[in-house]
Amino acid sequence: MSDQYKKTYPISWEQLHRDAKALAWRLLSMEYFKGIIAITRGGLVPAAIIARELDIHLVETICISSYDWQDKKGEAEVLKTVEGDGQGWLLVDDLVDTGRTAKVVKQLVPKAHFATIYAKPAGRPLVDTFITEVSQDTWILFPWDSESRFVQPLSVGQQ
Repeated sequence: MSDQYKKTYPISWEQLHRDAKALAWRLLSMEYFKGIIAITRGGLVPAAIIARELDIHLVETICISSYDWQDKKGEAEVLKTVEGDGQGWLLVDDLVDTGRTAKVVKQLVPKAHFATIYAKPAGRPLVDTFITEVSQDTWILFPWDSESRFVQPLSVGQQ
């Protein structure tokens, strides 16, 4: 986690599932989607949950590499894309942060409806639908990036 992040927001598997289901609920009344395009890797789990809830069986992926496990950010590299302009498709990711990845993906499928579970202020204008906004200086710790362990109470070190 780099110095730009002042807070950590851990997400459990249960919370992720609830939030993805809430996103599906919001999307249910919008329009019919012929399929889902998941942005890998973070969008895979939310896309699976949303596909189930919206009864969508056609799931594609756009594969982009822009983060690594040490939080080094390089140029977004498109590893795999999809055909077409995204018309009628639901584009799903876990989070829009700075918007770097979102800008690349929106150029690839500009007519897709872009939905994320979490959105930060810098990337939020690029997303059509999201559930939870978090501050730009918050690192979201997803369940696939963590494991259970003891942590000090917030009050420790404040004295």
